Amino acid sequence: MLDQYFDSPFRIQTLRNGPNGPLLEDFAQNLAAAGYAQISARRHIRAAEHFLYWADEAGIPPTSVNGQIVPRFTDHLSRCRCPGFSHAIRTRHVLLCGVRLFVRYLSGASVDVSRAVELATQDPALFVAFRAWMREQRGTSDPVIDNYRTPILDLLRCFDDVADIDAHRLRQFVLERSCKHAATKISMTALRLFLRFLIAEGKCAAGLDAAIPHMAHWRLSSLPRYLQAEDVERIIASCDLTLPVGKRDRAILLLLARLALRAGDIVQLRLTDIDWKDAWLCVCGKSRRETRLPLTQEVGQAIVDYLQDGRPPCDDDALFVRSRAPFRRFANHTAVSVIVEKAMRRAAVTCPSRGAAHVLRHSAATSMLRQGATLQDISSILRHRSIETTQIYAKVDITALEQIAQPWPVVLPC
Repeated sequence: MLDQYFDSPFRIQTLRNGPNGPLLEDFAQNLAAAGYAQISARRHIRAAEHFLYWADEAGIPPTSVNGQIVPRFTDHLSRCRCPGFSHAIRTRHVLLCGVRLFVRYLSGASVDVSRAVELATQDPALFVAFRAWMREQRGTSDPVIDNYRTPILDLLRCFDDVADIDAHRLRQFVLERSCKHAATKISMTALRLFLRFLIAEGKCAAGLDAAIPHMAHWRLSSLPRYLQAEDVERIIASCDLTLPVGKRDRAILLLLARLALRAGDIVQLRLTDIDWKDAWLCVCGKSRRETRLPLTQEVGQAIVDYLQDGRPPCDDDALFVRSRAPFRRFANHTAVSVIVEKAMRRAAVTCPSRGAAHVLRHSAATSMLRQGATLQDISSILRHRSIETTQIYAKVDITALEQIAQPWPVVLPC
């Protein structure tokens, strides 16, 4: 497999005849199976060769290599004088990326191991127990728990012993962390759930979760941020359909703009979620509730074009995968928003708020309302649990509001 990435017969022979030749040969095969481009794979193999040279000099056998060795190699790079290897600072990031891939390969893991697994091995034991409790008792998924990770770890760093947590210090901790509304709301939710876990485990006083204040919130106080229909069409048309990534991005944009999916829905879509015969799309949204949505001709054809000419071959059953190796599903919903943001820049459309993918969802709901759809119909498409959640879109129905608006009272001068 090394001859697929290197042209020089002497270079290939040098790698194969070295003491770690079989390891590098098998590592190259793993990279090829993951779909890495030639130039990327060559860099990663070169990084693995450098790492093995350093490990041999340090007396570390390949069988003893694990994730804890990488920081030692990182420190070595600052004073590296290994013969035949680059010492440029600008290449260290690429070098360390290849080393991490090689260490995962040595550990028996796939080169596309998920970030969630890495984080789980680094977390304190108490947070690991909380993660397991949330899965077992509440059925919470790992991506949701990862959103709670930062505020909980900050709390554990603030208190050496959770038994020392009291209402006054807890409230002070929350108030000091308060910043933007959305981030503060997530932080309070995370801490409240974590305290309930501690109470259930008998590690702190009962009722302590009530010490966390609630944020003020007024229903229907804001307006949904949306784009005009012509701007949405320009965003969709900005995709270059001559490229595989353009076919993928167009299919994603159509799902967001026509079916009003969430970014998280896009990440979770699988190949088996599409019923081509009856033209249905099965979506598993919040609370893991499955809903069937109609698959229109336009959206269906865009997905077919992507599957036939744009989706790289891989073992992952996700409908949409990365356009660069390793070919796997998106890590989280942020990747979908990045795709939408890039499309907006290509179309010269300004995003009216954060969360570009969600703006397309709001735009789809607003467009349906202006075309005569009822709030009940929109609620079904958006998969809202309550019609009250959908009522916010009534505030942008200018035509209907004009029919009930009262004239401004005119006071005649005395």
